[in-house]
Parts: sequence; C-alpha cells; structure tokens
Amino acid sequence: MDKAAALKGYSYYLRMERNHSPNTVDGYCGDVEAFLDACGASPRAVTPADIEEYLMQRSEVLSKRSQARILSSLSSFFGWLILEGERADNPCDLVDRPKLGRYLPEVLSVEEIEDIMGHVPLNSWQGVRNRAILEILYGCGLRVSEVCGLLISHVFLKEGFVRVVGKGDKERLVPLGSVAAECFEDYLAERPEPASKALDDIAFLNRWGEPLSRVSVFNMVKKQAQAAGITKQISPHTFRHSFATHLIENGADLRSVQEMLGHESILTTEIYTHIDSATWQAEVLMHHPRK
Repeated sequence: MDKAAALKGYSYYLRMERNHSPNTVDGYCGDVEAFLDACGASPRAVTPADIEEYLMQRSEVLSKRSQARILSSLSSFFGWLILEGERADNPCDLVDRPKLGRYLPEVLSVEEIEDIMGHVPLNSWQGVRNRAILEILYGCGLRVSEVCGLLISHVFLKEGFVRVVGKGDKERLVPLGSVAAECFEDYLAERPEPASKALDDIAFLNRWGEPLSRVSVFNMVKKQAQAAGITKQISPHTFRHSFATHLIENGADLRSVQEMLGHESILTTEIYTHIDSATWQAEVLMHHPRK
C-alpha cells in the first residue's frame, strides 16, 4: 500500500468507522502526511528510529504537547495498518512519549466576561448576533464548532435548554440562562434571510446568509476582547474554560459540569478543579506571613 492509498483508506476509517469530525480527520491525516513526506519511507517500512528522528527534528519548533499529538496521530495510523493486515507491529509503541506538565488553560474572570459583553455594539444586526454568540459560548460552555452548527430548532427558549450535537455526533442537553436566551431571541428578530432553504434552521449566519465559520467567530472574539482592553491571549474556547471554572468555583458538582461540557471522561473535567486550586493557592501564598 503506497502513501496515497494509505492516507485515503485511513481517512475513510476515521470518518466512517470511528465517526470523527471533519476537523479531527484533517488533523490526524495532516500529521501523518507530513511525517510520511519527511520520512520518505513507505508506511510498511517505517521504524521507531524514523519516528524518533522526525520528532527530534521538529522539537525546535513544536511544543511537547504538539509532539505528543503527532505521536498520537501516528500511533492511530499504524494501528489502522495493523487492522488492515499491512503491518504486524506499531512502531510508535517503542517511542517514548514526551513528558507533559499539567495544562492550565487561560481563564477570564467574571468581571472580564462582563467587560467583553458590555463592549459589544448593539446598533447593528451583526452586533446583536455577536452578543448572542458570546453569551451562548459562555452561558452554555459550547465549543466553537457547536455554536457554528447550532440549529434554531435545538434552542428551547421557554424550557431553558439547548440541545447540542458535539464530538462524534453525541447529543447532550445544556441549560440556557435567561440572559443568553434573551440575547438569542433578540438576534432571531434581526437574523438575515438564509442564502438557501437548506439553511433555514442554521442559527448563526454571516452577511451573505451562509453559516458563520469558526474563523469568523475566532476573529470576532479577539476583536471584542481588544475593545474591552483584555490583554490575555483568548479564543472562543476561553469562554468554555471560563464557564466550567466559574461553575466549579461556585460549588457545582463535577459530574454535572462533565455532562454540560460533553466530556467522555471526568478526568478531562478535573482540570478545572486544578485551576480553582491554583487561584486559592496563589491567594494563600500572597498573604502568608512566611512568604
């Protein structure tokens, strides 16, 4: 099996059998393709030494977390080759994983969230839309892809919840607060006509009546943060992190937060307890008599 055939087959496997999202498929296949191009060996002939050399070459420009992601992509790819009978071993099994520290994502304070919301101009339909997006990003803890794919029919304003289709097409119900619900209702009143009948149910549209892209949401978030004087490096995902952190800080049950975020494992959700711990640890050390 040559490189082109292997990548095509692997992409099909990720999409159809593993039910991964298009973004995940692109990421995995991109990592594998870059490695195979640099290595020059056929997928059947790759050795652990080839992988170690590639990661060493990339270590100057990639963080340990990025190296770990590449290794994960390669391990998945060679695991698929074993399933296909193209290899008897997975060369990644003999490669040491980069040692990662505990990752603590950037989080906004409640005051910073309010500053950002307060600086959204509401004198145009785009501003009303942007405010609704920000309120739902923070109020429901959604991923940016979930916001871009949100359907009007999945927002239950009277009942106060949103039906979210997340990773792997898994559905979950997330409570919708009154502020977010009001902003979403205001947006619906000014929502532009969709470009086609097929887009009637897509919630957030651009000025051409097409679904809003993830890049557009990312740029909007950066612009609004700058307008509010926020200097932190933030993205749409920062609102999701802040949502979870503020819930944990205010005593929310970890399992409930896990359900709302759509995490498969509660270990993923536990990162937010570490953020909370970091906050009070800094406070204690700052005021300790033997600091």
